[in-house]
Amino acid sequence: MLKLLMIGAGGIGGYYAARLLDAGHEVVLTARGSHLSALRENGLMVHYEGRDLFHRPEAFDHQQIISRFHPDDFDVIAIALKATATASVVAELGDWLRRGQTPVLSLQNGVDNEPLLEEAIGADRVIGGLAVRIGGHIVRPGVIEAEGVAQIVMGEWPAASQGESPHKQLLGTLASAFNDSGIPATLSDNIRYELWRKLVINNGVNPLSALTGLDTRTLTQHPEFGKIVYGMMAETVKASKADNVKLLQKDLDEMFELISSFNAIKTSMLVDKEKGRPLELDSIAGAVLRRCRSLGIEAPYTSTVTALLAFEAEKPG
Repeated sequence: MLKLLMIGAGGIGGYYAARLLDAGHEVVLTARGSHLSALRENGLMVHYEGRDLFHRPEAFDHQQIISRFHPDDFDVIAIALKATATASVVAELGDWLRRGQTPVLSLQNGVDNEPLLEEAIGADRVIGGLAVRIGGHIVRPGVIEAEGVAQIVMGEWPAASQGESPHKQLLGTLASAFNDSGIPATLSDNIRYELWRKLVINNGVNPLSALTGLDTRTLTQHPEFGKIVYGMMAETVKASKADNVKLLQKDLDEMFELISSFNAIKTSMLVDKEKGRPLELDSIAGAVLRRCRSLGIEAPYTSTVTALLAFEAEKPG
């Protein structure tokens, strides 16, 4: 059985934690504010496509994690926070993480989380990862709604090494544990490629959904918005070249088909906007725009939608 620390018990982290707890694994959660209080007082309730998953896991804030645990108390440390929080996690927990050798698995949006972690604790401690085809959010403190196949893709960072490596056995163990817990998990020899494929979808629908208030199905099926989604995804494919990732036309078309056929969900960026929380705009659209600038190419769809969102955020009220 695994002992896992899940940094971030929101829609994604809370769902995966509940699945692992259901299978008998030990999972310690981090949270803050009213969500942390509710987890301690009432437990974790996850509503998932007609099923209710309820548990009473240990839950702490970051300072309590530092004082109560050593990093090597865990088999793996997973981060499921918003990408906007990665830098603050490194600032708060970096010294604590460096006390041990336990690998850190990122399950976040964007392509800049693993590089930040690598800088803080070294590439040999980082496992790249992403959550695929999952929608999830906190509906009220202690209660989460999730939907979708909810896959996990993982791999050595920045790419699989030749021969044996410290993470190969652990990755196999994690994949088996996740699959046995009802979490479809696969291993990738090129995790950076997989992260960019997900960014193609995220940049295609997240900013535009936050701007329009529309769900993913409505966006992709709309005669005009669908073109914008495809255009933003195409700009992401071009931006990937800056990281020496070779996404092709078939990747673009596969990702557009995937999001077009997925459940009609509110994107995480739309949910954040409705709740008045910071948007992952810089982690998603910003990552694309920075790389397009470095390549000397234009990204008119992404830059226009980003500018409109920024303008809207600056309006009084």
